Amino acid sequence: MSELARESLRNVALISSAGAGKTSLAEAMLFASGVVPHLGSITQGTTVSDFEPEELHRRSSVNTSLLRCSWNHTTINLVDPPGAGTLLGETVMALRAVDAVVLVVGASSGIRSELVRVWSRITALGLPCILFLNELDKEGASLDGACSMCQRDLGFTPLPISLPHGSGAQLEGVLDLIQQVLITSRAETPLHQQLPIPEDARALAADARKRIQECVAECDDRLLEQYLAMGELTQEDLIEGLRVAVQTRAVVPLYSGSAIKNIGIVPLLNAIVDVLPSPMGRALTAPLEGLHPDTGETAHRRAVCEDPFSGMVFKTLIDPFVGRLSFLRIFSGALQADATVFNSSRGSKEKSGHLYAVLGKKHTALASAGAGEIVAIGKLKDTQTGDTLCDEQAPICYPKPVLPRPVLSFAIEPKSHADIEKISLGLHKLIEEDPTLEFSRHADTKEMVLSGMGQWHIDLALEKLRRKYGAEVVLHMPKIPYRETIRATVQAQGKYKKQTGGHGQYGDCWLELAPLPRGEGFKFENKVVGGAIPRNFIPAVEKGVIEAMHHGTVAGFPVVDCRVAVYDGSYHTVDSSEMAFKIAASMGFKKALETAHPVLLEPIMTVEVEAPADHIGSVIGDLNARRGRILHVEAKDHTEQITALLPMVELLTYATTLNSLTAGRGSYAMEFARYDEVPRELAGRIIEAHKVEIHAAAH
Repeated sequence: MSELARESLRNVALISSAGAGKTSLAEAMLFASGVVPHLGSITQGTTVSDFEPEELHRRSSVNTSLLRCSWNHTTINLVDPPGAGTLLGETVMALRAVDAVVLVVGASSGIRSELVRVWSRITALGLPCILFLNELDKEGASLDGACSMCQRDLGFTPLPISLPHGSGAQLEGVLDLIQQVLITSRAETPLHQQLPIPEDARALAADARKRIQECVAECDDRLLEQYLAMGELTQEDLIEGLRVAVQTRAVVPLYSGSAIKNIGIVPLLNAIVDVLPSPMGRALTAPLEGLHPDTGETAHRRAVCEDPFSGMVFKTLIDPFVGRLSFLRIFSGALQADATVFNSSRGSKEKSGHLYAVLGKKHTALASAGAGEIVAIGKLKDTQTGDTLCDEQAPICYPKPVLPRPVLSFAIEPKSHADIEKISLGLHKLIEEDPTLEFSRHADTKEMVLSGMGQWHIDLALEKLRRKYGAEVVLHMPKIPYRETIRATVQAQGKYKKQTGGHGQYGDCWLELAPLPRGEGFKFENKVVGGAIPRNFIPAVEKGVIEAMHHGTVAGFPVVDCRVAVYDGSYHTVDSSEMAFKIAASMGFKKALETAHPVLLEPIMTVEVEAPADHIGSVIGDLNARRGRILHVEAKDHTEQITALLPMVELLTYATTLNSLTAGRGSYAMEFARYDEVPRELAGRIIEAHKVEIHAAAH
């Protein structure tokens, strides 16, 4: 790819919350640029972006789509991740593949919590942004109201560059304040018409254009001098000044329209070409940096084809019939089809398959691709989402984006025996596609547990599991991995004596049990002196104790935080054996455990909750009601962050409650902290429930 071609390339993510019309906007951009002959419809399932069966069924995007169009001799790669908050991981990865963002806000649907969370990511990455205000054809839609929402929820006041002409169902077009024309268009044709600004709108347009000139002049000393001297900026100066202001994030320009009516699309496409950066331009403000995988030293790349090849995989798609596709953003160098590349994240070589330019579900084979391009690669065997691919002779490893952790877990059971193998295989494939899913087999509870970002996320995963891999499961709440421990130091004898026709069995040991500090686990000590028990039988004593610890006397949960010492015993020269001492130790441990004041322990989690400041009181009240202990509360931008300790059992359904308390604007993350004693009034209920469960399983 030539330098001129690289400058004529834009990589843009379309970002919105669910229901803002982002998919319709992508369709309108493809239609206006001549890629598709008709404007597709979400309700009819005819858009280019949404083609998976789950998307057609739900009428909502669930996967990141790649789209491509051309406008004013510039190639535009559109990365279209889903807007649902539970699929935030898709958006986080998509942001690493682009150089700028089009933020889509629905004038009627407003700004939802998931968009606030994504905006913080966009800000952290320093990505230039333009705003498209959609749905202005709906009754009650207001440009002023949308600007107020942006100021309140996102912390910036957008600068209108195009204004709606007409309102509600009477929306006819938009006033382009840069070109000073009225642009009208219709959903039936990609053609648009440029007309003089109507007499009744000229005063409004003049005031809005003056505001643009003032903002642009404030961002550039040269333009400021010219504006003060001439009182006016040329169209070329306006575009140049706007480009600088947007790329330094001093201004977020606002474009108005209606995607389903194909109104306002032309000024938006012009803005993507005129004011958003090319890959080379973006690299000037955000240099390409990574680490050398062997030395750990900082490595640099330029966004040019002459540098060694490097890129990051930001999306993986696996289809049982088509195979694996890896979506790659090439940061530097060039990549040939069927080339051998180096995966610096895993230290392995990969033989890439074909290269493709992607338009929804349509793939066009490429012989090669260069710096700045976004392509799909077929048949990479070991490469996962977030991995860096590069030239082995000049290795570099780019940092992986931090993905949100799952917050909701369910135990899953196969509907039939034939589904067992399909479940494991299918879920591991789905996790390769979506790393925010987690699947594990809990050794303590013997359950298969699927964790995700919410109920909708898990339901979606199970739909894909059934469709792609033919596996069906039943969901239920996961068991809590309770533990037991002791609070007193006690001694007990374990003696096993059995006489048969031949050699008998004889083992005799005295054990001392003592509590350990929480989290210490298990310690075994040999305090036998004088040969009361031969040394070769001591390992059998320890093994017998360990096996007995798997089932406590309170409710049958494993015993932890206990020190066991064997200090005396006896043996028989003929009848003693390792098996006899193992059984004796097990008997002695169980006898001692009954008198050592055993208690029930529950897992405690450290939880970080982010919630809007106006909801913080109800969130803290709910945490206290869940036996939570608040550690600290910290103000953070427009939210408050609460750190607390909560029992795991109280968090099984917390995601739903937090959404309800914060109108969907809260989020949380958790990790295991320690085990603590269960309050006496709750322990009885847990023990009874566990006994009922064991009885039911036995019958």
